[in-house]
Amino acid sequence: MLLGLGNPLLDISAAVEEKVLEKYDLKANDAILAEDKHMPLYTELAATKGAEYIAGGATQNSMRVAQWIMKKDNMSSFFGCVGKDEYSDTLQKKATEAGVTVKYQFNESQPTGTCAVVITNGGKCRSLVANLAAANHFTKDHIDIPENKSILEKAKTIYISGFFLTVSPETILAVGRHAFEKNKSFCMNLSAPFLCEFFEKPMMEAMPYIDILFGNETEVAKFSEVQKFGLTDVKEIALKISTLPKENKNKSRTVIVTQGAEPVIVVSDGKIEEFAATRLSDDQLVDTNGAGDAFVGGFLAEFVMGAAMEDCIKCGIWAATHVIQRSGCTFAQDVTYVR
Repeated sequence: MLLGLGNPLLDISAAVEEKVLEKYDLKANDAILAEDKHMPLYTELAATKGAEYIAGGATQNSMRVAQWIMKKDNMSSFFGCVGKDEYSDTLQKKATEAGVTVKYQFNESQPTGTCAVVITNGGKCRSLVANLAAANHFTKDHIDIPENKSILEKAKTIYISGFFLTVSPETILAVGRHAFEKNKSFCMNLSAPFLCEFFEKPMMEAMPYIDILFGNETEVAKFSEVQKFGLTDVKEIALKISTLPKENKNKSRTVIVTQGAEPVIVVSDGKIEEFAATRLSDDQLVDTNGAGDAFVGGFLAEFVMGAAMEDCIKCGIWAATHVIQRSGCTFAQDVTYVR
């Protein structure tokens, strides 16, 4: 029922002191692509006491969370590119254990991508530095393989993180057109401020096909700045985005903006709604990494089952609240979402 496309990455996660951010020219709450100067960071994090290796990548995280909530295997599938190495074995094992059907494209010459998760301020802040490696080599012909094409045809809802804009805009457009032609729900995520700025062209080419757009307050603010909306109020920006040109006239665009512990804003058909997020104490909060991915996973778990928008949002908030009380985008298998 649900298909995700994105960058499968193995997260190397560790809590460190603020000086590590300064050392690698990082911001406390940000997501960037790795440059040469960041390469030593991966070794440094791996050597840090308490460092963890967690199956990651934004879209794959969301698919795992959706599966966990639905409690029924093979409700979701995932496409992405990995290397032929131990890291990809780990990713496939974790995703399969979660019940996700993974159909990786394997690259013979590139290693599996990794993401440095730099946790600071007692878990309140996380800085993501992605070294895409093999993930950067996904090609559209992977979705044309008969077995994968069949998965695409069967999917009713398709989700792609904004990070995939840096990899294969051609695939995004092909999938977007497919969703439009078959009247399916096509969902994307702004994912990071730098994507709104430096990948504006492919993002805006995909926009007409997007039925549901996710983002946080920082991302929509950057989007407004780049698009020259002249707006700073998050609600007004979301409303403006919802009215941008759209191919499928049968579906109005829904824009969903998360704001950490502040209310989730939902705009659709000119209507603005707010849903209270769950505020945790400092003692309860362990790691905000994966909160956005978990929200999307929770939302999609209900959405593909035909739930009302309010119920989808509530499930997203519940999933995010659960995940940030743990390390990385992980969850307790014995915990069940009560609708």
